[in-house]
Amino acid sequence: MQEIDSRIDTIRHRLGSIPEAAQIAELGARRTAVANALRDLRVEVDDLTAEQKKADRDVESVRARRERDQGLIDSGAVGSPKDIERMLHELQSLSRRISDLEDVELEVMERLEAAQQSLRDRTDELARIEEERERLEGARSSRAGELDGELAQSVAERKVTADGVPDDLLALYEKLREQKGGVGAAALRARQCGGCRLTLDNSILGEIRTRPTDDVVRCEECGRILVRTGESGL
Repeated sequence: MQEIDSRIDTIRHRLGSIPEAAQIAELGARRTAVANALRDLRVEVDDLTAEQKKADRDVESVRARRERDQGLIDSGAVGSPKDIERMLHELQSLSRRISDLEDVELEVMERLEAAQQSLRDRTDELARIEEERERLEGARSSRAGELDGELAQSVAERKVTADGVPDDLLALYEKLREQKGGVGAAALRARQCGGCRLTLDNSILGEIRTRPTDDVVRCEECGRILVRTGESGL
């Protein structure tokens, strides 16, 4: 029964430490970071889009004013030399203003393009993460299914085996398993306890040799139940 229990413990440990599960957890942390970055980038793109529209409107407004003033001069509607001089100075100011606004417009456009590219990159990265997570989930589910099957088979085998063990011996075994790291019974091979690796001296071996085969023998060092085998050295 100890062999079956050790096998069950191993299967349960493997169920709790499937490699894909750790990878999925790491991927989840990456996904959260990328999703947060995407959220921030969407806000940044929206803000820069609004800022660019405002910059476009500002440029168009000043251009329209310059075109209007230039049209008045060209049409001869402004007859006074003093008014013409004043409007020419204003046209120069408007041109400088347009140049400044165009610089702002270009700078905003470059920032927007960079943010849009980052948004595309992060979107692609998130898609790759989702694809990888789906693959890992499938692998984990497949492996967990195999282990669940092995576990169910071993648990059923243990039940059949335990039915043939006296209640008091089973209780002692379970208590020792709890105290001794899952190993309540150990094989006696080559005069050595398989639990604590203590080599039994001749006097103890002689005493064990004389005891009935159904008598419960325990290791004097670790207290585990000793299971006598054909290789015990008795």
